[in-house]
Amino acid sequence: MAKEEPQSISRDLQELQKKLSLLIDSFQNNSKLPKHSRISLDSDDGVSRLGSAGSKVVAFMKSPVGQYLDSHPFLAFTLLVFIVMSAVPVGFFLLILVLTTLAALLGVIILEGLVISVGGLSLLCILCGLGFVSLAMSGMMIASYVVVSSLISCWFSPRPLTQQNTSCDFLPAMKSADFEGLYQE
Repeated sequence: MAKEEPQSISRDLQELQKKLSLLIDSFQNNSKLPKHSRISLDSDDGVSRLGSAGSKVVAFMKSPVGQYLDSHPFLAFTLLVFIVMSAVPVGFFLLILVLTTLAALLGVIILEGLVISVGGLSLLCILCGLGFVSLAMSGMMIASYVVVSSLISCWFSPRPLTQQNTSCDFLPAMKSADFEGLYQE
C-alpha cells in the first residue's frame, strides 16, 4: 500500500497540472496579451516562464550586480522595498515633466524651468526619505523575522522541558554562606 500512495499522488499532481494548463490556456485565449508575455507550462524543466523575462532574470543574476545582491539579501530586500515605494513619486514627477513640456510648447518656458527644478528638488527629498523609510522597514521586517523564528523554534522544540534553558539558569547558584562574609563587621 505504501507503493500505491506515491503513484496516486503523482497521478493526482499530473491531473492538476493538466487542469491548470487548460485553465491558463483558456485565460490566454480570451485575453488580449501579446504572445511573448503569455505563461507557458510546457517547458522542458517544468518551470513556468513569462516570455523572455526569464532569460533576462537569469542574465541579471549572472552579472556581478546580481551575484552581489544574491550574496547580500538584506541589501537586495532594501533595494526592492525602495524601488517599490519610489514608483509613485517617480511617476508623478514624470507626469509633471510631460505636462510642463506640453506647457513649454505653448510658450511657458520660464514656468517649465521653475516647476522642473522645484519638482526635482522635491523628488530628491522624497526619494531620500523613502530610502530611509525602506531601510528602516526592511530592518524591522528582518529583525521581526529573526525574533519570531527563534521564538517559534524555542517554543516548538522537540527537546524535553528539563533540558531547555530557563531565565534562572543564566545566574550562577549562590549559597547563603557566600553572603556571610560580606556583611560582617
